[in-house]
Amino acid sequence: MQKIAIVFGFAAVLAGCATASKDIPATYHSPLAYQSYDCTQLQMETERIRSRVAQLGGRLDEAASNDKKLAGVGAVLFWPALFALGGNKQQEAEYATLKGQHDAIEQAQIAKKCGVATPAVSTTS
Repeated sequence: MQKIAIVFGFAAVLAGCATASKDIPATYHSPLAYQSYDCTQLQMETERIRSRVAQLGGRLDEAASNDKKLAGVGAVLFWPALFALGGNKQQEAEYATLKGQHDAIEQAQIAKKCGVATPAVSTTS
């Protein structure tokens, strides 16, 4: 019975780990929010979002990697260290929002026939 409790406890702690950027889905944003933008403004907004996504994605991926390492060490050597796991949910929410905004801008560019192909926001680092 004790082994089952340990397994469930360990699984619960791991569920609180930081999420890698590639595993964070985009939140929906309407392209109508960018209806008043011209093609130049849409491109500038895309670049701003890409810069922030790269910065935030690196932090999230590093936190996820560190949590996995800490979980392995904590499970074997020092189980109270498992309580230090957990990502920054605010950063994860911001990342999902940025991905959604990028998708909306891309749709607005297509609707306006801007002719600028903008690669999707990278979900891997």
